[in-house]
Amino acid sequence: MSSLVIDISSLVAQHIVVTDDTIIVDLSAGRTISAPLAWYPRLFNGTPEERNHWRRIGDGEGIHWRDLDEDISVENLILGKPSGESQRSLKQWLEQRAARS
Repeated sequence: MSSLVIDISSLVAQHIVVTDDTIIVDLSAGRTISAPLAWYPRLFNGTPEERNHWRRIGDGEGIHWRDLDEDISVENLILGKPSGESQRSLKQWLEQRAARS
């Protein structure tokens, strides 16, 4: 029996596009991955300007959105892991966000 092993440590984010419903990440080695924005509630609730204000972190191993206090690793995107934020934490963040508006 054989198993497939993928070395994701060498895959890094090169460019990120966030649409109204999807995050699309161009990776090194020419791969592109995407995930539903619904997996990342802070991005989902962000404005287009906030979603497009990102930077690569850890030499491209992750992506950070300062305005939304969100970090997503390339590894979690590849593995299909949605945000691990609790509903309580998200509710508190949304309430703080509404109070600033």
